[in-house]
Amino acid sequence: MGLNQITIGRFAPSPTGPLHFGSLLAALASYLEAKTKQGKWLVRMEDLDKPREVLGAASHILRTLEQFGFEWDGEVVYQSQRSELYQEALTQLEKKSLIYRCKCSRKEIADSYNHKPVHQAPAHHGIDGLIYPGTCRHLNITEMPFSSRIKVSNQPISFNDAVQGIITQNLATQLGDFVLKRADGLFAYQLAVVVDDQTQGVTQIVRGADLLDSTPRQIYLQHQLNYPTPTYAHIPVASNVAGEKLSKQTLAPAITSEQASSWLIKALDFLGQTPPAALASCSHTEILSWAKAHWQLAKVPKQRSIVLA
Repeated sequence: MGLNQITIGRFAPSPTGPLHFGSLLAALASYLEAKTKQGKWLVRMEDLDKPREVLGAASHILRTLEQFGFEWDGEVVYQSQRSELYQEALTQLEKKSLIYRCKCSRKEIADSYNHKPVHQAPAHHGIDGLIYPGTCRHLNITEMPFSSRIKVSNQPISFNDAVQGIITQNLATQLGDFVLKRADGLFAYQLAVVVDDQTQGVTQIVRGADLLDSTPRQIYLQHQLNYPTPTYAHIPVASNVAGEKLSKQTLAPAITSEQASSWLIKALDFLGQTPPAALASCSHTEILSWAKAHWQLAKVPKQRSIVLA
């Protein structure tokens, strides 16, 4: 990052339900890391997948953030309104002959392995399910519908995560060519998030470690699109006793503004910031003020997940 470049962080929730504790952790960590560097903090709604969106969830999330004392810079960006930007990026990749059409369903990918003799079948489970075997890479598919996949290279991608340390991944051997536009016409998260971070000038990304394995894909896209790579810090996600990440799918309870102070203290404690007991009687505004004065990313536990007590 250049000496005169302002720090720009962001929080990018999906409006599939109300804000829960896991989302609060990502909001708080990204907010504090940006604000302690006198930077900007943006909010972006990742509402690409309209079938999963819950009506009213986006406005509810924004209202909850306000009630907890968060203040964002600029207007809230909605991914659902940015398809032209994603298509431009896809076209740029097509011009580099990196994109091909694919007709494979998940079942067909699984079947392509199941039909091989056991002694010939490779270890086909990667970081994100089945490794795509490249079935359609050299086919000339014309019939609709089809998805658009990007060709990956057989080279390791490494980055130094500010919390998790050095992460290395080989997309070819651990994932395979991945989808950038689905057969139903929806753009994939991996492409959208890269384009959004670039167009919004994001310089640092602080988010949950559940997205750690996606980062090499995003760095690969940044390289192919000639975008700069932001710095990354993946904080541990909160999980239940079964080891499942707190989410709408695991029925994580919504956080409420009536208990904003206690939720913020709990989040700061989870993030290793050791808030003093005296903060318990303070307002959420005072707690955020203390947090901005004392935030240290280096104190965040270097774990991918922590069971929420």
